[in-house]
Amino acid sequence: MSRLKNRFEKIAVDQEICMHCGACVGTCPENAMFLHDLTVSADENCNGCGYCVRVCPIGAIERVKRGAAQ
Repeated sequence: MSRLKNRFEKIAVDQEICMHCGACVGTCPENAMFLHDLTVSADENCNGCGYCVRVCPIGAIERVKRGAAQ
């Protein structure tokens, strides 16, 4: 069901510039993105596919390599 995770295992959202538009939430094929109390985050279902990165209108989301510090 869930796709294999790749070397970009997770995403990082820059909450300082995020507009909380929800574009990433509606695009995620794994339903891993959430908007709650003006904070966007991804849960453990995130496979690092990057769809959310591509749809973010201001570039507030980036893919983070496995083991990288946030």
